[in-house]
Parts: sequence; structure tokens; C-alpha cells
Amino acid sequence: MKVKIFLLGLVLSTASLLAQQKPVYLDATKPLEERVEDALGRLTLKEKIAMVHAQSKFSSPGVPRLGIPDFWMTDGPHGIRPEVLWDEWDQAGWTNDSCVAFPALTCLAATWNPEMSRLYGKSIGEEARYRNKTVLLGPGVNIYRTPLNGRNFEYMGEDPYLSSQMVVPYVQGVQQNGVAACVKHFALNNQEVNRHATNVIVDDRALYEIYLPAFKAAVQQGKAWAIMGSYNLYKGQHCCHNQYLLNDILKGEWGFDGVVVSDWGGVHDTEQAITNGLDMEFGSWTNGLSNGSSNAYDSYYLAQPYLQLIQSGKVGTKELDDKVRRILRLAFRTTMDTDRPFGSMLSPAHYEAARRIGEEGIVLLKNKNAVLPLDLARVKRIAVIGENAVKMMTVGGGSSSLKVQHEISPLDGIKERVGDRAEVVYARGYVGDASGEYNGVVTGQNLKDDRSVEELTDEAVKVASTADYVIFIGGLNKSPHQDCEDSDRKGLGLPYGQDELISALAKANKNLIVVNISGNAVAMSWIEQVPAVLQDWYLGSEAGHALAAVLMGDVNPSGRLPFTFPARLEDVAAHQLGEYIGTVSKEIVNEKYNEGIFVGYRWTDKQKKVKPLFPFGYGLSYTTFAYEKPVLDKKEMSPDGQITLTVKVKNTGAREGQEVVQLYISDKKSSLPRPIKELKGFKKVKLAPGEEKAVSFTIDKSALSYFDDHQHAWVAEPGKFEAIVAASATDIKGVVPFELK
Repeated sequence: MKVKIFLLGLVLSTASLLAQQKPVYLDATKPLEERVEDALGRLTLKEKIAMVHAQSKFSSPGVPRLGIPDFWMTDGPHGIRPEVLWDEWDQAGWTNDSCVAFPALTCLAATWNPEMSRLYGKSIGEEARYRNKTVLLGPGVNIYRTPLNGRNFEYMGEDPYLSSQMVVPYVQGVQQNGVAACVKHFALNNQEVNRHATNVIVDDRALYEIYLPAFKAAVQQGKAWAIMGSYNLYKGQHCCHNQYLLNDILKGEWGFDGVVVSDWGGVHDTEQAITNGLDMEFGSWTNGLSNGSSNAYDSYYLAQPYLQLIQSGKVGTKELDDKVRRILRLAFRTTMDTDRPFGSMLSPAHYEAARRIGEEGIVLLKNKNAVLPLDLARVKRIAVIGENAVKMMTVGGGSSSLKVQHEISPLDGIKERVGDRAEVVYARGYVGDASGEYNGVVTGQNLKDDRSVEELTDEAVKVASTADYVIFIGGLNKSPHQDCEDSDRKGLGLPYGQDELISALAKANKNLIVVNISGNAVAMSWIEQVPAVLQDWYLGSEAGHALAAVLMGDVNPSGRLPFTFPARLEDVAAHQLGEYIGTVSKEIVNEKYNEGIFVGYRWTDKQKKVKPLFPFGYGLSYTTFAYEKPVLDKKEMSPDGQITLTVKVKNTGAREGQEVVQLYISDKKSSLPRPIKELKGFKKVKLAPGEEKAVSFTIDKSALSYFDDHQHAWVAEPGKFEAIVAASATDIKGVVPFELK
């Protein structure tokens, strides 16, 4: 009996001792930083080194000894990438890694609706969480500087304010699922051609006013847990280990406490990677295990080379500890969060979200004689023409390529919506890219067509001439030199002879509706020949349903352009001023942003004799809106105060609709050159027929400020300003002067 009592006491005392020694890092009730420091103190040098570089294509190691899970990354930003093999880009062959494809981020930006962005982030975050991902590699917020950039479709347009307002709820939506949003590509990654060897030269004013605000908003307002560096160089240093961008600005000025992740293959130097702000290195070998090393990940810049520098005494561990602290914060915010939700995948709610975002992002560019929406009661035959009516758009485009459970094509969406109320006939019209494979994901479509251009055109014209309405569905695709990573477009025009085909169709049928699918602006030489044009974007899994809903009037279009459609490429500042590197170079090439702050509509506003094809912020509706004169609550503002602008907007049409009320600010006299106006507010308002609402904006000092690169500070100079209410960058509804004292 005494032995039993002794053993029982030993067990109890041991349990008590273990309870007292429970690591603080496992106690979720303790402050985050206390947990981080406790875990850091328990790590060996080799464990720390292991954590700062990859162990496979998309993972980096945790610490099994301490119960810290591995870190798993996944490409976004439009859906969760299918699984690949451990050390290869080839498909892993899973049967349960399909996803919902959400619309591309150009479409999200075109909604001009932060609530749509929050829904987007929440939905894609749930899918990432269900697949047990730690970090979602997105969203992208690089500024639309040239319409040739092959990756513009992954970004949020040309304006820093719009991008800032849209990125914050996306980040918050993702991270509420215990998945880190990794905002990319930081920074100045504004083209794909020569992306690894272009050294951007840009003044601090343009950097701070145009290219950094969306990243800053994601960090300081969205509280993003991760940032991805970009491939290009700035100040002669690659951006994945860049002293000025990562240490001085991101971690210094902005107080970023998350991790900086390299783009895959974006690291080039061990010592710079140590000292210049990088935390986690990925992708430095394309295919490690076939490069003659038993574990090529040990040869990463932040692997054995880093360890050897520490062991030899050439570098200390101060930087390493900072990197690991950040990685531990990532772990406690994600995989080690005991309240982390479970997520969901392929749910009806996610498909509904994809459809709603697509519907709200479609932009009605032209609607002469109210051709749209189609009245099926008066239609007997609809001709649908164009390869993009049937081609899958979720496969291709680079790292955002997806493996989807389903993708509703525009043709199928139209047929489903029309039903038996009218006949829908299809003609190919043109052959663009018949292929359908990217990184082993195969669409299964057979789009091969050996007919000549003449044969295809003749068939399309014949079909068009016998229809009541013709819907041409074309544009770009996600093949190289279209909208695609690692290549830029060759020009502004439509490829594959579409311009000539559209002109031929316009002659055959006056009721021609052109649907342009793209993530970029395109030239429209035929614009005067067609009555209706829709900008349709890459809409993901529910593409056909979203388009059909707008065509048939189930949804009143409310999208607005997030970037300017120039009439000619020469009208774009980056091309007019001759600073766009359109060729690949083995040597590092300097590219100077001569236009400075004058990007997009800021440049167009300065060109008195040049009009855009369609301006920034533009979009039509199936109803009409009237604006009353805007009023300010006061005419003078103190430097630490604010004023409120109010404008009444009324739906003067017969349908419910949404109007995007835009606020621009104009500084009438300043020490430094300023744009004629800058977007500083917007609100999307839904109005029933005849309904009127008052829309209010608060204007404070930040809306009046510019960045003075000599003082390295934001400055709001006393003087006269104008508050401009508009429906687009060229459609001014009212101007109210005020003064900053």
C-alpha cells in the first residue's frame, strides 16, 4: 500500500511539475510577444536557420520538437492553387484539390465596393483554410502603369487610393480565417518583360504617392501578416532584399511586424538577404533534387551559406533572431491559433460570392439606343460568336492558374439563361489559342480548328446576318503575350484578327454587342460601328452566369473602370516618355519613370488635346442618375480639422441601380507640381427608381497632402482647394471651393 501511495504521489508531483513548466508559447492566454520570446529561446541555431528557407516548392519547416507546424504557402490571389509534387512544378495528382475560381482582381477593383472585397477575402480565405494553408500569396496591388503589363489582371488598377480602399477588406477577410494574406509584389513591379533585370529609377515623391499607398494601407489598416518582395531591382538592389524598401520603409516607417517572403527565385545574395529585410526564402532552385544535391534546399542563400557565416563568426545572430521572431508570430496567428476556424471548400456560398462579384464588376462601356438589356420577349435568334465564348480562362496566366471544379462559359451561361425562349447559335469567328494546359492542369477542351481566316469569317457573318442580335465575345486570353505572367503584350490592339472580324459583323447586323474579356485596356478601332460594349474581365467559375445576368437585365451593371482605356498606346505616359523596357536583357537595365506622379488619369488630365477611349471611373447603367449641387458644411478648414461634403443623388430612370459617386480633390496652387485632381473618396449607393439619397464624404488634411521628397514628409499647404464630385474622371457633376487655413 505504501508503494502505491508513493507512486501515486510521484505521478501527481510530476504532473504538477510538468504543468508548472508548460511552455509559455503554448499558452494562448499569454501576450503574443511573450509567447514569441519563449519559443525563440527554446530553438537551436540549426532550427532557426531551417525556418528561414523553404524545404519544398511551397513549404518551409516548423519545429516538430516544439510542436510548431510546417508553413504551407499557396498561390492566389483568385483561387487556391492545385497541389504540386514536393520538389517539382508537376501536378501531385490529387483528386480533391479543385477550387472555386473567383474573378480576377481587376474585376474586384471594378466593383468600387469594399464590401465585395471583404466578401472576396473571406471566401477565398475559407478555401485556403480548409486546405490547411498558412499563407495565401495575394492580393496584388502593383499600380497599372502600362496596358502592356501581362500581369495587370492580378492587380487593382491605376489609382493608389482606389487600390488602398479595396485591399484592406480583402486582407481582413482572408485573415479572419487564420490564414495570412501576403500582399505582393513589393514594390515597383509594373511589367513582366525583363522583370528580373530591370532596375527602376523613380523619385521618392512618385514612390510614396503612387506606388506605395496600397501596400501601406494593407500593413497599417489591414494589418497584413505577410508581404512578398518583387523580382525587379530598385536603387540597384533586388526588391526581395532591399534596404530602403524593406528595412527603412516597411519595417521602419510603417512598423510592419509580419514576415517578408521572397518571390520564388527572387533571392540573389546571402549577405543582402541577411541584412536587407528578407525573412523567408522560397524558390531559389527551380527543381532542387535534380540539380545534383541530396537536398538542394540546404544550398539556399539563407540555408548552409548563412549557417556557415554565423559559425565562422563573420555575422551574428541578431538578424536571424528578428527573422525567426516574425515567423513565430506568423505561426501563432495562423496554425497555432486555437480559435482558428475550419474553413470550407467549394460551397454554394463561395460560388454565389464569385457570381456576385463578377456581376458587380462588369462595366457597361457603350449602350447606344438601349440595345441592352436584351428583351427576350422580342428575340427569336441570338448569335454568339468568338473563341472567348467557349474557352476556359481559369487555366493559364502564370502562377494564378487554377484547377476548378467547374467553369461556366459565357456561351453556356447565355444558353442556360435564354432557355427555350429563343434560339442561340454559335460560330467560332476566330482561332486564338487552342491549347488548354498549364503546369499539368488540362482543360480537356479540344479547340483545334484548321479552317482559314476567310472560312471562319464567312461562317460568322452568315450566322450573324440571320440573328436578331449578335453577341461577339472576344478580347485577350491568359496565354503568353496576352494577360500572362512573365510576358507582356506586344501592342494595344486585339489579337487574332478580331478587329477586322468585329467590323465585318457590324456590317452584317446592326444589333452587335461586343463583350471584351481581358484584364487590360484594349484599343477599339471599331467603337463607332457597334452600339453596345461590355468590359467583362476574367470572371472565374461563374463567368457565364454573371455575364448572362447583365446581358439579360437580371442585374443592372454597376462596374466602373479601375484604369484608363487609352485611345492609343502613345497616349500613355510610360510610352510617350519612352521609358518602358520591352525586351529581355541578360544585363541589368535601368528604367526611369519619367512621368513621376502623372500615371493614368493624372497624365490624361494634363493632355488638353488627348481624350481617352474611356476614362478612369467610367461605367454606364441601365438607369440614369441626377446629381444636385454638392455642399460643404464650411468653407474653411483648420490643419487639424475636417470638413464634410454632401451631395444628393437621384435615380431618374425606371430600374433600380447603383451609382459610384466619386470625390476628387484639386489643389489650386502649390509649391510643387500637382495633378489637376486626385481621387480621395468614393461611395457606391443603391437607388430604387425615383429614390434620392444624400452621400457624404469627410475631407481631412491627408486628402490635401502631397509628399515632399526634400523634407521626406507629407505636406498640406495652406491655400485654396476644390472638392470635385464626379461620375468618372471626365464626368464632373459639381465643384465646391474651400480653403485650408
